[in-house]
Amino acid sequence: MSDPLGNIRPRTRTRSMSAASKQGIAADLIALLVAVNSGDPRVLTIQDQHALPSGPFELAHRSLQSGLRAWVERQTRLPLGYVEQLYTFADRDRTGTVDQRVISISYLGLTREQAGSGRHETNWRSWYGYFPWEDHRLGAPPMEKMLRAGLAAWSEEAPDRAARRARQQRAAMLFGFDGHVWNEELVLQRYELLYEARLIPEALRGDDRPSARAATVVPGDPMILDHRRILATGIARLRAKIKYRPVVFELMPDTFTLLQLQRCVEALAGKLVHKPNFRRLIEQQELVEDTGETSQETGGRPAKLFRFRRAVLAERAIAGTKLPISGS
Repeated sequence: MSDPLGNIRPRTRTRSMSAASKQGIAADLIALLVAVNSGDPRVLTIQDQHALPSGPFELAHRSLQSGLRAWVERQTRLPLGYVEQLYTFADRDRTGTVDQRVISISYLGLTREQAGSGRHETNWRSWYGYFPWEDHRLGAPPMEKMLRAGLAAWSEEAPDRAARRARQQRAAMLFGFDGHVWNEELVLQRYELLYEARLIPEALRGDDRPSARAATVVPGDPMILDHRRILATGIARLRAKIKYRPVVFELMPDTFTLLQLQRCVEALAGKLVHKPNFRRLIEQQELVEDTGETSQETGGRPAKLFRFRRAVLAERAIAGTKLPISGS
């Protein structure tokens, strides 16, 4: 549940009190689990799609990652496969708590979508529901006009001309305005700018002033605490990583068509890739091999089915699935 400012109230959960938490410091382990389904990048959520699976680090946990795996399995009954540590946040003013310092230790996991059955009701949700301005596969997103207006008003609030100019340039560079090139990897920087400009609900939490309640916020669902900030960090990490490591294959079924692989990369990047160049790069890097089978699901003539050549990881360093971005 949330109020008009997006003040989502976390549901009560049982914590094992460690020495650190008794002193006003708590460590939360947060899992960002990503899957791609039918060309849609999706994240596993709990609490009515407002939170990522998480739990406190406890003295009984052997390590941070083992603690994370225990919490995810307890809450979702989903086993974790590929996992890497993402980032650690400890900002005092971003978690909504004043009597306790919360350190958020986040992990990124890649998996395939399946229903959870743990202690929490789970939902797979498109990450573009939280970051609609990040999807440029069909061109500029519909809310671009609102973004421009909101950021222009924020720039005008600057104390002097130099600060106003700096704000305008920062907004144009990050959001690709006024001839600047859109950089799909700057997800976190864009989120932080919208937070600073008070254009998202998280920036207005706890502010009961009439001006805050009347503030314009851009589309995009908020999350509890700093979970949407963690999601932004994970999207940025994954968008960068698919360019130099073949992690995209962790999200693919055992066999797939080249078009399915391309659509997966485009879903993650939020931009189209150049089809001939994409296929040429995949073939040159010898990342896949022909299974000798075909798929009838393309709607046209049968398409060849491929599988990832996992042996290539042991053979040589991988340049990665580079993204030749289409101009369309």
